[in-house]
Amino acid sequence: MSDTPQSPPTAPMHLGKQTPLPASPESAVLDYVPNPRPDALYLARFAAPEFTSLCPVTGQPDFAHLVIDYAPAATIVESKSLKLFLGSFRNHAGFHEDVTVGIGQRLFAEMQPRWLRIGGYWYPRGGIPIDVFWQSGPPPEGLWLPDQGVASYRGRG
Repeated sequence: MSDTPQSPPTAPMHLGKQTPLPASPESAVLDYVPNPRPDALYLARFAAPEFTSLCPVTGQPDFAHLVIDYAPAATIVESKSLKLFLGSFRNHAGFHEDVTVGIGQRLFAEMQPRWLRIGGYWYPRGGIPIDVFWQSGPPPEGLWLPDQGVASYRGRG
């Protein structure tokens, strides 16, 4: 990832406004704002413990705990727009792998952080939990990477 300067982000379109849930992930607009500490190497984390999407075969809901970690460069993602983007998956049919990796790749492509990883900890359907992980590449040297803090699924007990 190069440190090529980015064009300045536009004013957030969601912040401070009533905004309906986007009809689809493709129609969701993610807002990015200037990083208040662009010269600092740090990790920002978003956790979405109640993420939902739909099974592309059965149409039944799938549930996951998503953890998104990134080391910002020039911009950071605005949290309300991220919440709306993630909420737009409620009516989106996609396999766990496609949904998890697609979210990480879209954030990485648009925000252009120094580094990004996403962990998708999916709850069991058919008796098998599926955990999906994607990262943009090796983390920057010196970046503190805490554990994502989501235990492997153990069922009841």
